[in-house]
Amino acid sequence: MNKELINKIKTEFEYKFTQHPLLVRSPGRINLIGEHTDYNMGLVLPATIDKCIIIALAKSNKNISKIYSIDFNESLEIDFNNIGKQEVGSWKNYIIGVISGILNKSAKIENFNLVFGGNIPIGAGLSSSAALENGVVYGLNKLFNLGLNKSEIMNISIAAEHNFAGVNCGVMDQFSNLHGKSENAIFLDCYDLSFQYVSLQLDNYQFLLINTNVKHQLNNSPYNQRKLDCETGLQILQIKFPQLNSLSNTDLGQLNSVKEKLSTKVYNRCLYVIEENERVKSSKIALENNDLQSFGDLLFASHKGLSSLYEVSCPELDFLVDLAKKDTSVIGSRMMGGGFGGCTINLIKKDKIDNFINKAESEYQHKFGLSISTYPVNISDGTQIIKL
Repeated sequence: MNKELINKIKTEFEYKFTQHPLLVRSPGRINLIGEHTDYNMGLVLPATIDKCIIIALAKSNKNISKIYSIDFNESLEIDFNNIGKQEVGSWKNYIIGVISGILNKSAKIENFNLVFGGNIPIGAGLSSSAALENGVVYGLNKLFNLGLNKSEIMNISIAAEHNFAGVNCGVMDQFSNLHGKSENAIFLDCYDLSFQYVSLQLDNYQFLLINTNVKHQLNNSPYNQRKLDCETGLQILQIKFPQLNSLSNTDLGQLNSVKEKLSTKVYNRCLYVIEENERVKSSKIALENNDLQSFGDLLFASHKGLSSLYEVSCPELDFLVDLAKKDTSVIGSRMMGGGFGGCTINLIKKDKIDNFINKAESEYQHKFGLSISTYPVNISDGTQIIKL
């Protein structure tokens, strides 16, 4: 339950405001498989982890709200009558955005004091922004008895991401943050938000994240271009199959029937999405059968598709996955997230983690002259009130 972190945030809040706070734990998330399928209205398999943000908050009798970030050592004061964006990239926009969203719903909130901090690695693709957004809304909902349900909390957070942080995210991060369950993944259909829990019986294995510590910036917004390629393919498919509402509802036979009308690039993008969607389905079955070897094979296959068909990998990510594939202690590995840098997710024997980390650190340093960061993670519950 991250007792040391909880005590740190609670103590800082009580020192600054001489109040006893309400405490919220809001976790980061990993996506086991199902990459770039969310905006294609497909299937994903995320899970929340034991790295989190802790938020302490209480009502204030002042005419402004005061927020303090321990990790950034920065403060924010908010006047509900004069809410405006901060500089691009600032954590402050996430909090300003969700407060604006709550006020737009005519929800009755008063001024408050808030302190937060966490241990989610920033920039590693673990959705620290969704954890902060959801955690703040969740806490304010409890503090002021707003009566918001999880769907409303999620939508407020997504709107903050779009309108204040300037990130056109999908639904997976905020949804999984709120619905996470210890020792379970979430089999989520991004088309209608229907979901099932899938038990993760990992036995002697654990998930290990390895951050390449690189982020390649490519011209012409490669993420938006991938989405455009998929939309182009779907539009051509819909001429022949008007009932199709997403690539994720398309099968390989349908795609191949219009192959001559598609560029090689668009065909490959569509092929990847169709195959990845099927891999998510197969992963659910493998995990339900406690068949970790088959699940691991699907992780390797996912990376191959992301690298060769969807072309969102990079040399550093490919190197780490190839290294994992050659090691018998790792039964599955792939890049995780948007791509062009960031993390790999690896399913590895617990007692071999230190050996593999040492080997990866040495060989990655020799190959690229860079250091990696490593994070063994466990699966935890979603956002919740902390009861001391």
